[in-house]
Amino acid sequence: MLTLIFLIAFIFSFLGSIPPGSINLSVIQLSLDGRLSAALRFAIAAALIEFPYAFIAVQFEGWITSSPVIINNFKLIAASVMLLLGVVNLWPQKKSPSKMMETIRNSGFRKGVIISLLNPLAIPFWIGITAYLKHQGWVRLASIDQVFVYVLGIAVGTFFLLALLALLAKRLRPVIAKSEFIKIIPGVVFLLLGSYALLQFFELV
Repeated sequence: MLTLIFLIAFIFSFLGSIPPGSINLSVIQLSLDGRLSAALRFAIAAALIEFPYAFIAVQFEGWITSSPVIINNFKLIAASVMLLLGVVNLWPQKKSPSKMMETIRNSGFRKGVIISLLNPLAIPFWIGITAYLKHQGWVRLASIDQVFVYVLGIAVGTFFLLALLALLAKRLRPVIAKSEFIKIIPGVVFLLLGSYALLQFFELV
């Protein structure tokens, strides 16, 4: 049971870290600058910050979903959250990463902590994901051990994706920049999950 919770958290964390953003682009830039050790330290810092953020999200999720209104309409709410995450991930990014990359060129562990702390969207993201996974029966977070393993899976998934980007930056950077397929994978996954929850709400599946 704990192993399954870890794997599910790991997979969703890995997918959630794929879309280009300040954290993964920072890791890529550090690696391309020939600073692999700094990139890995950055990845460790990001994973360490993701741990408490995910833990806070789990606590808030339990409080939010205890409302009778939320419970009675949870399938619709879960569908809306998943669909929203899908749209956000698929929405074209207009900001140029070059200016941002310039500011994080000399970063490492300390910069990783700062940038990750300034990414509080991780909390609402994991509130939505956790609520969805619990409602689907894919994870059960009834004990502190289960919560710890779940949050650990999230942190490890984040580190694994960032470390992979750091180790393979020279090959992955042009692929991520040019391949629309890789960039839309998370968005498509969330849209599929949202559509499934919506079908459940209308009792079509």
